[in-house]
Amino acid sequence: MANNTADHPPGNSVAEGNHDGDFGVAVTDLRDLMELRSAEGVNKIRDTYGDVQGLCRRLKTSPIEGLSGNPVDLEKRHTSFGQNFIPPKKAKTFLQLVWEALQDVTLIILEIAAIISLGLSFYHPPGGDSEACGQVAGGVEDEGESQAGWIEGAAILFSVIIVVLVTAFNDWSKEKQFRGLQSRIEQEQKFTVIRKGQVIQIPVAELVVGDIAQIKYGDLLPADGILIQGNDLKIDESSLTGESDQVRKSLEKDPMLLSGTHVMEGSGRMLVSAVGLNSQTGIIFTLLGASEHDEEKKVKKTKTQDGIALEIQPLKSDEAGESEEKEEAKPVKKVNVTKKEKSVLQGKLTKLAVQIGKAGLIMSALTVIILILYFVIDTFAVQGRSWTSECTPIYIQYFVKFFIIGVTVLVVAVPEGLPLAVTISLAYSVKKMMKDNNLVRHLDACETMGNATAICSDKTGTLTMNRMTVVQAYVGDTHYRTVPEPDAIKPETLEIMVNSISINSAYTTKILPPEKEGGLPRHVGNKTECALLGLVLELKRDFQPIREEIPEEKLYKVYTFNSSRKSMSTVLKNADGGYRMYSKGASEIVLRKCSRILDAQGQARVFKPKDRDEMVRKVIEPMACEGLRTICVAYRDFPAEAGEPAWDNENEILNELTCIVVVGIEDPVRHEVPEAISKCQRAGITVRMVTGDNINTARAIATKCGILLPGEDFLCMEGKEFNQHIRNDQGEVEQERLDKVWPKLRVLARSSPTDKHTLVKGIIDSTVGETRQVVAVTGDGTNDGPALKKADVGFAMGIAGTDVAKEASDIILTDDNFTSIVKAVMWGRNVYDSISKFLQFQLTVNVVAVIVAFTGACITQDSPLKAVQMLWVNLIMDTLASLALATEPPTESLLLRRPYGRNKPLISRTMMKNILGHAVYQLVIIFTLLFAGESIFDIDSGRNTPLHSPPTEHYTIVFNVFVMMQLFNEINARKIHGERNVFEGIYRNPIFCSVVLGTFILQIIIVQFGGKPFSCTALTIDQWLWCVFIGVGELLWGQLISAIPTHHLKFLKEAGHGTTKEDIHEEEMKEGADEIDHAEMELRRGQILWFRGLNRIQTQIKVVNAFRSSLYPLESPESRSSIHSFMAHPEFVPLSEEEARIATIEETGDEIEPLPGASSGATGGGGGGGGEPPSAFPRSRASPI
Repeated sequence: MANNTADHPPGNSVAEGNHDGDFGVAVTDLRDLMELRSAEGVNKIRDTYGDVQGLCRRLKTSPIEGLSGNPVDLEKRHTSFGQNFIPPKKAKTFLQLVWEALQDVTLIILEIAAIISLGLSFYHPPGGDSEACGQVAGGVEDEGESQAGWIEGAAILFSVIIVVLVTAFNDWSKEKQFRGLQSRIEQEQKFTVIRKGQVIQIPVAELVVGDIAQIKYGDLLPADGILIQGNDLKIDESSLTGESDQVRKSLEKDPMLLSGTHVMEGSGRMLVSAVGLNSQTGIIFTLLGASEHDEEKKVKKTKTQDGIALEIQPLKSDEAGESEEKEEAKPVKKVNVTKKEKSVLQGKLTKLAVQIGKAGLIMSALTVIILILYFVIDTFAVQGRSWTSECTPIYIQYFVKFFIIGVTVLVVAVPEGLPLAVTISLAYSVKKMMKDNNLVRHLDACETMGNATAICSDKTGTLTMNRMTVVQAYVGDTHYRTVPEPDAIKPETLEIMVNSISINSAYTTKILPPEKEGGLPRHVGNKTECALLGLVLELKRDFQPIREEIPEEKLYKVYTFNSSRKSMSTVLKNADGGYRMYSKGASEIVLRKCSRILDAQGQARVFKPKDRDEMVRKVIEPMACEGLRTICVAYRDFPAEAGEPAWDNENEILNELTCIVVVGIEDPVRHEVPEAISKCQRAGITVRMVTGDNINTARAIATKCGILLPGEDFLCMEGKEFNQHIRNDQGEVEQERLDKVWPKLRVLARSSPTDKHTLVKGIIDSTVGETRQVVAVTGDGTNDGPALKKADVGFAMGIAGTDVAKEASDIILTDDNFTSIVKAVMWGRNVYDSISKFLQFQLTVNVVAVIVAFTGACITQDSPLKAVQMLWVNLIMDTLASLALATEPPTESLLLRRPYGRNKPLISRTMMKNILGHAVYQLVIIFTLLFAGESIFDIDSGRNTPLHSPPTEHYTIVFNVFVMMQLFNEINARKIHGERNVFEGIYRNPIFCSVVLGTFILQIIIVQFGGKPFSCTALTIDQWLWCVFIGVGELLWGQLISAIPTHHLKFLKEAGHGTTKEDIHEEEMKEGADEIDHAEMELRRGQILWFRGLNRIQTQIKVVNAFRSSLYPLESPESRSSIHSFMAHPEFVPLSEEEARIATIEETGDEIEPLPGASSGATGGGGGGGGEPPSAFPRSRASPI
């Protein structure tokens, strides 16, 4: 029997808090007990403690009343059994982050060059100033100047230090934000326990051993426990055991409940037996911690090579996997990893960074080669000098100078500011989105949201208020359009109706008085049941006394609600030995099982199929057309003389019912939803509704929301019909069939979780239409997990959502409101635009600087922009510009354009026009100044100065004009869609204004007081005014550029495309080639494969030793639910591992033999994640699964 209640010891007094003596059981005993499974566990409890009651007595707790909650007692339990807290992994220190930032390849090259330059500047060779070395040594005569040779090297080092500190600080603040986010999620996690006989919710961290916890469908168990009483309890233990089947829990067969597992069906109560590090999840974490230290040493080798490879690395992780594959030639079954595709933006950025990096490398190499050749030919061929030993140091100094110029070109070419801009933009958005009720769990989700082209939304709670209310009823042959008065119903009918509703509903569901004066009563528990209980209250009756008279322990059998049954029934044993069963459920299902109905006199009369059809036509359909959900309440009596029915034969039991009442329940549409949906439609996003309700209700609500517009060509279908359309004769889903259905589909009613997943997957994989779809999904139930994981962005409900749904999601809506999704779209588009703005600015700087440095070096043997100046422009200005442009607040106008979609390039034609247009202006100005500046300003020429000569006014003006043009171009970069007014809304962004002003002031300081390190000399006020005037010309030029219509410029190419259809097919070919996600690489410089530690055999051996109790062979991991599921508690997710690349089994360097019984094809399994460690909990083959 599924409803099994342990007998209670007499007296059930609350365990007194001030008891003396220790507990009758030690931590180690409980740990050993929890390592046993199924029958072994039952035997152990029976042999050692008698039964669960015996264990309760030893733990000084009462199975009904729970703990006393006395602080002294709780403290004692903490000391004896530990706290329910797993300490998170230590955060990286600031110094570690600095060290990681230093690994950047370009920075290393610069450091080396600077150190060589420094070293040579202090080395004065004898006879170095002799004529023999030619004009090379000119200018060294000036002692003071030659002493200052070290300044350039020092300045480069100083710039490098600043860059490293900025990068490290950003990483550090990002990590800190993540921790804050985690702890916020942690604090929100509560669990229901019984203390002093009261059902209360406490934070998970406050659970203690001995607590009596109530568990229900959708919970994620926060501690280990032993079942005391359960109804139809089924648990998904795949996160711990790798078994994809749900495990039935009962007192007789398997009462062991493990932390980190999910309750998939039913409800019950458990005695908490192990918390924190002593729970099963905790034990695994302790082992992980141990094995990670051994891993650290191995990972060291892979650390050095990441540097710039992080920004510039082909995304297929074949390289990462190759070294592993070479070690191991054994044929191993490749585990196909289902992994979320990388975020759209990250993909485009990486491609772009790779392209730019290659170009920069070529340019810098060319620069160095040309400089060296020119110098060698000029010195040794043209002037005919010979290389002498005393001249060597001077020549080497020249070569170093050329090398530094080459590196500088490279530094300028590679947009270091890009990762920074992405990080700042995302972090800023995430922070602001918190205020808009979006709790972002994965950084890249907020940017993906801007590309969303489709939203598949739940109805309940998201589009509607999630406060179910009964608005119509059919009782005693009468259809009441509003809730009837109590005296309009026969007392006998009313009595049986009130009893049926009060008893046949979860006792955790109740209606509590409002928290605030004048507020609405609080609905706790299942919303539909709350509506029925609300009806009881409206009929001036109360459900609480009835429940007190018949407590849960007296319920003989409970058939809990599940998605296949679609009804709930409770059986009571009568005094005469007969049974009465109360049932409720979807009216079309329950009415089919009714053979009688209570008439106006309260008497049961026969209810024939034709009566039923008439009732459906006259009552149920009109209710459904108004968008009401219809629930039928019925009962059945089993006479004592018939003996005990066969309870397991549900079809027989749920039959021959007598209908009491049919009610119409409505969940009113939230008043702000219709406007939010019309905003989505204007923004080019299709909103689809996927609901478990019937098609009429769904259609009515969809029309109220504005999802269905009159005169549109759309489809509304039920799950069954949907499946007929999309599946072939073998019952397999065919993409071509799906492609015929989804574009017009707006409402999918009576859908199962699988239908939702199929629809989402079908839309994402579809290649019809101009662009590929990016799909967002909302969900709150445990069953929405797969769809949430599959979607590009999964939204879970913060209030109504179950832990399982939150775990699978990317963003949690803290107010469960659809309008917050529209805000997320706005922020997402804003992130995308911010990054495009920054790109437009950065690439203009890069193009100009690279061309100037290259041509300047080739024509005048010296870059007009010195290394330190380049660094100032590139690193400092880019960092500040990324801050300025990445923090633009979003505007409503973002919602007036269509989404970019997956394969729209990052740099549009308009942006390309702006980049090239401004580059032309800047190059013309700079080359004019470079080759004619001395005559324009009437100053000495700065070209062809000897080594170590003092800075010239000429080159200072070139540098200053360059920076001024960038400053004003930064204002131009605020608009990327060809808008005319670049100043619009500039005051709404104080960061932007302060950055522009700050940069300007710093530039004045550098030019006037920078002196030798910055190769600058002070300028007069006239020269300054000219520089600023030329800079302002950028704004006027910008107006000119935006006047040129882009569509005439067919020759402009776009850049930074997303993945194309061809790429996708290739990706599918390479099954199992797990991608390293660029977003994740960014999150973790140099720590890409921490997860190998998890998969290494040593861990497995340790785990096996820890679970010595079951000496069975390892199973092959049949479920690939990711490690996240057993790190299901947010507090268990160590930070940098939040999204880690998971090594496939193949990389563990050891073959894992599948058991004879286990399927060799690793199919099934949860969504997302990689090969998980072979089952750490070998389950005895005999146990029922």
